[in-house]
Amino acid sequence: MPNVLVRDVETSILEKLKARAARSGRSLQSEVQIILKDAAAQAEPLSELETARKIRESLKVKRQSDSAELLREDRGR
Repeated sequence: MPNVLVRDVETSILEKLKARAARSGRSLQSEVQIILKDAAAQAEPLSELETARKIRESLKVKRQSDSAELLREDRGR
């Protein structure tokens, strides 16, 4: 299995990782492997275009009112 070397890790971060590993009863190496595995398993965020398409699709379900018509009604009151 390949190795990864991370340089210049801040001391405070390393101490937090060590404490987290100790609370879980794991070695620092095992803890970092689990963190990396969880991070790699997360879904990639949607692109702006995909987000716009998703919003557009969700708005098709509900009929939207015409804002100009609503303004005319409000002015007539």
